[in-house]
Amino acid sequence: MSINNYNLIKTNYHILKVDSKEFLFHIPTSSVFELSAESANLLRKMENKEEINKDEEEIVEEFKELNIVGSRFFVKEEATKIEHFPAKALVLNVTSGCNLSCTYCYKEDLTSLKNSGQMTFEIAKNAIDMFYKESPHLKEYSITFFGGEPLSNLPLIKEIIAYANEFFGSKDLKIGYSMTSNATLLTEEIIHYLHDSKVDLTISIDGPESLHNKTRVYENGKGSYEKVAKNVAKLLAIYKNRTVGARVTLTRGITDIKTIWNHLRYDLKFKEVGFAPVTSGDNDFFNLSDFDLKKVFSGFRELGEDYINEAIKGNFNGFSNLHRTVIDIHEGRKKKLPCGAGVGLLSVSYKGDIDLCHRFTGSDYPSFGNITNGLDKKALGTFLEKRANEKDTNCQTCRIRNLCAGGCYHESYIKYGTPEKSVLHYCDDMRSWIDFAVEAYIRIKAENPEFFTKYFK
Repeated sequence: MSINNYNLIKTNYHILKVDSKEFLFHIPTSSVFELSAESANLLRKMENKEEINKDEEEIVEEFKELNIVGSRFFVKEEATKIEHFPAKALVLNVTSGCNLSCTYCYKEDLTSLKNSGQMTFEIAKNAIDMFYKESPHLKEYSITFFGGEPLSNLPLIKEIIAYANEFFGSKDLKIGYSMTSNATLLTEEIIHYLHDSKVDLTISIDGPESLHNKTRVYENGKGSYEKVAKNVAKLLAIYKNRTVGARVTLTRGITDIKTIWNHLRYDLKFKEVGFAPVTSGDNDFFNLSDFDLKKVFSGFRELGEDYINEAIKGNFNGFSNLHRTVIDIHEGRKKKLPCGAGVGLLSVSYKGDIDLCHRFTGSDYPSFGNITNGLDKKALGTFLEKRANEKDTNCQTCRIRNLCAGGCYHESYIKYGTPEKSVLHYCDDMRSWIDFAVEAYIRIKAENPEFFTKYFK
């Protein structure tokens, strides 16, 4: 039987070798299969266009089932139609004001506290009512408070939590809260309130004092590290049973991942740390160079090795960048859109505009309706359908297409002037990183499969 009778679809699989074994990453489903020696040898024969034996036809049929052998380049699918927007997460931008003046901040409506725009309770209430109306069949909902610095509008946050607890509680539904804060306004009283209200916190902090104070400064230019570190100590002493994450923004020249990690994880005692590399900021001065990105991903792999070793022991080391990707692989995630913005998440500005996500608040990009007139479902559906059904061959032939889906809308908007285009300027780095994540998943699954039961919910 000749190999010419079959079409090997190389864009639907990727082979990885881990601990002397070969694995097939099935790209259409983001699934991982260990290859038998016979299957691995047959794939090599087919790639080299060698003759196939009669007794190998059964394996060929299995390859056909996976659509890595056949006549179709892709599994034929109906075009995605988006008519419903069952968001389970609502982002409320409760203020545009901030007491810091971080040099790299992307928020285009950001102002000082003195000049800030404040969300009213009426807008917040109407946003929650709309949120439920669009997603009436869920069992759990979440509200995220964002800014500016959200704690500068704490009275409103308290009103919102009281209203939402009553609103969802009366329907026997769960409601959770989260907040991203710079931590400078935290007091013990506020911390106890947030803890008792079950608000999950993420703290924006960029590492040791010398690094943090380069960019995260007050309006007068003074660094904020000393205040943040003191308040984080109070926070973590009270938040013993709730995970508080640290979010690090990596800008040009800031690539010493291990030093930042060690300080946040072991000196300040954060249980979880995530890194956000800046590659498409408004100000190119802060964007990581290609050389910087190589160093960043090298640092990620170093932390990743620790993640793997700890997972095999049954522990989560707190490296959220890798953890999220391993979750996607474990669940066989198949993304047609980069994130839940516009579908699983709705963002409302302090003025009541409905934005694609909080990153677009205050930008020139059009909103998708407002709280007064409602969600512009036609416009939002058209945008999302266009992105979901994108026929950009750069992504269609990419092995991480169903885990990446073209990258962040806001990065695309900043770099190309539109969120409709895929982000392509660091694809090689992302492919290499996903390969590492797949290998991490394989190694953990082989050594301690219970890890996924314990930490993946």
